[in-house]
Amino acid sequence: MTLTAGIDVGSGAAKAVLMDGEKLMAQHLERIRRRDVMEVVEESFEAVLRSAGVRRDELAYIATTGEGDGVPWRTGHFYGMTAHARGALWLEPDARAAIDIGALHTRALRFDANGRVLQYQMTSQCASGSGQFLENIARYLGVSIEEIGALSLKADDPEKCSSICAVLAETDVINMVSRGISTPNILRGIHNSMAVRVSGLLRAIKVEGVLLMTGGLARDKGLTAAIQEKVGDGSARISVKSHELSVYAGAIGAALWGGYRHHKLTQKGNHAAA
Repeated sequence: MTLTAGIDVGSGAAKAVLMDGEKLMAQHLERIRRRDVMEVVEESFEAVLRSAGVRRDELAYIATTGEGDGVPWRTGHFYGMTAHARGALWLEPDARAAIDIGALHTRALRFDANGRVLQYQMTSQCASGSGQFLENIARYLGVSIEEIGALSLKADDPEKCSSICAVLAETDVINMVSRGISTPNILRGIHNSMAVRVSGLLRAIKVEGVLLMTGGLARDKGLTAAIQEKVGDGSARISVKSHELSVYAGAIGAALWGGYRHHKLTQKGNHAAA
């Protein structure tokens, strides 16, 4: 039994998982919400230990990713792209690409059957394709982030929204509300504008095949549908999928890479002792 922990520290939440080899034992997400980041990380980590009934000293490796390189008690840290690729592959073995939409940035990555990142592309500067942007829009419309996907799928005449600038997009939404545009049509318009940015990233790295949604917005079925519709317009053959554990892809990937590194270090130590 090789127990490893993976901790993915993002701008909006800290995700922790506990794995026994390739088996997921427990997972926990703790939102940061202007709290001390390290306290949130500790809470999330302790929650998975309690859930699995495991002590900290029983872990072979504690791996971090994202903004977790400052965690003082980690064993090692892994680059976010590498962790998300490995986690996506574990969640969806047929996946050869992932789109990670976090609180502040969106990134697309293409990888091989071993989880090795081949190409990647990220949004820069403007936050109109991010989770924080969508959360701001939801707050203005008076709906929860959990309601957005279902409402978007009810749209019958999506309203066009700026895909270039978050400030312009929010201004668009204010004007839509004043004109009496329905909430579903506004949200689908927002999703469509985000899908335009995502499809540009996917084209840049030549994605084809199964694409897994990861990150905080992976559960948003309306956004998934908008992205699938947008990429289906072109010649690229892309199947957009999500998974109930997609939000933990980075943490899962970190734990798996941590287990791999522990195995290699153990092998090296055994050879040195022989």
